[in-house]
Amino acid sequence: MSDAATLIPLDNVDPALVEELLDRAFEPERRTRTAYKVREGMDWLPALSFAALDADEMLAGTIQCWPVALTDPGGRPHPMIMVGPVAVMPDHQGQGYGQALMAASLAGIDSRAPLPQVMIGDPEYYGRFWGFTNHHTGGWNLPGPFEQRRLLVRCENPAVLPAKGMLGPWRA
Repeated sequence: MSDAATLIPLDNVDPALVEELLDRAFEPERRTRTAYKVREGMDWLPALSFAALDADEMLAGTIQCWPVALTDPGGRPHPMIMVGPVAVMPDHQGQGYGQALMAASLAGIDSRAPLPQVMIGDPEYYGRFWGFTNHHTGGWNLPGPFEQRRLLVRCENPAVLPAKGMLGPWRA
């Protein structure tokens, strides 16, 4: 990422520009993906969601985090933070924007009471850089099709994670 790049709170960016970036990074069919069903009806978390601007102050990338919960078989919701999408304009990919956005977002999580973070992504990449793993998600389900190996979690104390459950919006 260029030294001239800047990270700003995502709520400082016109939502239409964010949607345009997401369409360019993931194609308009992105709204049919399972991740959208997991966070359906929720607003992203402003304190953990950022935009990256390039040297010309143009939108280069975004990250959004969402309040979700894993509901165990007994019906108890376990609050979590869904990380993503991490989106970078195609012509800016491979320049470190995504890594900078991930680092900023994860740094914003309160270390005194960190909620587990969950995402759908590449386990090798997100495991290597940020400690996400699929070792605790084998009994978890999503409200749509997904690859089990790509359902990842990051948690300081994995003992608190339910072995089974359905991931969906967190309605406190």
